[in-house]
Amino acid sequence: MRQIAIVGSGPAGFYTAEAALKQWSDDVRVDIFDCLPVPYGLIRSGVAPDHQSIKGVSRRYEKTSLNDNVRFIGNVLIGKDITIGELQELYDAVILATGAPNDRTIGLPGEDSDNAYGSAAFVGWYNGHPDFADLDPDLSHDTAVVIGNGNVALDVARILAKTRDEFGGSDIVTHALDILDTSKINRIVVLGRRGPHQIAMTPKELGELGHLHLASPHVDPADLPDQSEDESLEPGQRKSVTHLRNFSALTDADREGKSIKLEFDFFASPKAIIGKGKVEAVEVERTRLENNRAVGTGETYTIPAGMVVACIGYQTSPIPGVPFDEDAGKFKNDEGRVDTGLYCVGWARRGPSGTIGTNRPDGFGIIEKVDQDIDAGGGKKGYDGFDVLARERELNCVEFHHWQEIDKAEVARAREGAPREKFVVVEDMIEAARRN
Repeated sequence: MRQIAIVGSGPAGFYTAEAALKQWSDDVRVDIFDCLPVPYGLIRSGVAPDHQSIKGVSRRYEKTSLNDNVRFIGNVLIGKDITIGELQELYDAVILATGAPNDRTIGLPGEDSDNAYGSAAFVGWYNGHPDFADLDPDLSHDTAVVIGNGNVALDVARILAKTRDEFGGSDIVTHALDILDTSKINRIVVLGRRGPHQIAMTPKELGELGHLHLASPHVDPADLPDQSEDESLEPGQRKSVTHLRNFSALTDADREGKSIKLEFDFFASPKAIIGKGKVEAVEVERTRLENNRAVGTGETYTIPAGMVVACIGYQTSPIPGVPFDEDAGKFKNDEGRVDTGLYCVGWARRGPSGTIGTNRPDGFGIIEKVDQDIDAGGGKKGYDGFDVLARERELNCVEFHHWQEIDKAEVARAREGAPREKFVVVEDMIEAARRN
């Protein structure tokens, strides 16, 4: 019997577990560890709360969890509660699927100012991640700057622009909804170092901005290349640029009743966050493209603002005993192999790129490598050995049936029209898990 440990219960972790079951059927035991008492990783705390259809993929992961040969083991921090070395002694293969939960630093003067946030923190705040539940952003000013030209930047801008009614049916946490409901922001500036042809925004997400109750997107027609150049783009990219062209053509009549300006500022590179301990403005340098790279022109200007959210990418959390590539923000690996019996998959392997579905072939690919490396189980103890260790260390582990109790409690406490009200304190999760 092969004993496999997967560290991380997000998409990469569950697709890898699914691959292991298909590869070895009843000849494998898979234990999925997570530092939180709740599973699903970025599906729960990263996907926008108003994108419930995307979160529906968790039903596929639930099916995997309910297999008798799979166990979810939550509330266990690898590297602290149990070391990587100890896991390797207990399991034939240890696969790191920890994702990239940390913000990359933007490297700007003033980035540590109050009311300047990375997207992991800000998204975690409105999604109810326990690490960021106390963020308490100040929305009493009129302008917010969002740095980045990807879907996360779109999510942040859209969340800031929506009315309370527009969050109906979402699972945004109430503490965030209440603060957003008092927002005085009427201008949201989305900064991109390059131009419309270089955005990483997908058509569906971009198109949503055209249907907001109080917000209207603005694009300077001068930033758009000649329309004939759109023919060289991939179909999805071309659709996104078409949205931008449509936004640039909106008239005052189209914008009637729209009090929030959602402004795309292309060819704009942030140089500094200005303020005396708190965000007061952003200094920006105008750029131009050279060989598809943004190059500064020396022309600078200032955007008065009270908040900055930097959506420039993520990095994996280092784990003691695992080689780490600081520059790339991921584990050092050779096509997923880190060391004998130690692997990584998903964003922990390749960095934060691709969609949720990209992790499925990645998970199946890493299991093929594990299959090449271990012909059969080596008689290791797996969960039985971990269970002994957990009891000795008095670890308060949460298994999948406990998560189901948390799930029921969150659904039961939901506000009207919402699918759930998430617990944002680990102790409250544990209490709900043990209730029955």
